Amino acid sequence: MRRVVINVFGRVQRVGFRFSTLQKAREFDISGFVKNLRDGSVEIEAQGEEEKIEKFIQWCKVGPIYSEVKKVMAEDIEVIDGEDEFNIF
Repeated sequence: MRRVVINVFGRVQRVGFRFSTLQKAREFDISGFVKNLRDGSVEIEAQGEEEKIEKFIQWCKVGPIYSEVKKVMAEDIEVIDGEDEFNIF
């Protein structure tokens, strides 16, 4: 099990990024959350199997069709026991 915080920069707000992230997290059976930040970026905390987290990070580097991802930073953080949902904030 792995948990990461992912920061996504570029044109990632008002393009359906959070909703698409929710769909992709469900597809990969990933828990956590996604939220917009005031600086125009998106922050994601994602937890799941190592291989699925890697695929999820790769997806974040592209994002949904109308996004324009310029930079993605991912950092491992502590796993949260018992978390089983992915939410949009």
